Amino acid sequence: MNKFLASVSSLQEAEMMLPHADIIDLKNPSMGALGALPVDVIEQIVRYVDGRKPISATIGDLPMEPKPVVAAIQAVAATGVDIVKVGMFAGDQLACVEAIKPMARSGIKVVAVLFADSPQKSLPLDVFTQAGFYGVMQDTAIKNGSSLLDHQDLLQLRAFVQEARGNDLICGLAGSLGVFHIEPLAALEPDYLGFRSALCHKSNRTTTISATGVAAVKEMLFKCNTALKGALAV
Repeated sequence: MNKFLASVSSLQEAEMMLPHADIIDLKNPSMGALGALPVDVIEQIVRYVDGRKPISATIGDLPMEPKPVVAAIQAVAATGVDIVKVGMFAGDQLACVEAIKPMARSGIKVVAVLFADSPQKSLPLDVFTQAGFYGVMQDTAIKNGSSLLDHQDLLQLRAFVQEARGNDLICGLAGSLGVFHIEPLAALEPDYLGFRSALCHKSNRTTTISATGVAAVKEMLFKCNTALKGALAV
């Protein structure tokens, strides 16, 4: 079933989302697609959540240069989060994957975030499997109101989910998703769907999370997951 990943930018938002989300995702939306929160804020949220839900955290919108990427992964992993998310931005992605490999193989759960709106072709998913990555996700790098489905259609995303599954990678879909995107994407059965904009006031990812947005996303996810369970039971 599709799990609910909610991106939060503060301890207050983490407190609000803890009863609702399956995964608490830490990022700073004002600093880009995968903007990083300060390490001390991440540590504060990790202490508060205290293992009650998995926590993922981004390392920032870094260029694909091995040294800064590795240093950022080490700093974020040291906070005690469960998953570290690394954006596959333009540049030498393969060199970065090779540099990350020792950490991924040593037990740090690294998720590669691929960008559907990037002009650079993504690496084959088996490259991440071979490097010991925990998972992959599709997202959008440019937050201008366009969504994941404006850049990839359902056939392409289905192929991505199936390829991830075939490579034993946890798989997520995100990218300015609205409530109306949930039904078609849930039918693809990724491991999780990620949200920020849809949870926020006026669907603005840089504003605070609203109870109304949370309720709408949660209700639609529940509806879709219930339908999927019913179909599997037939």
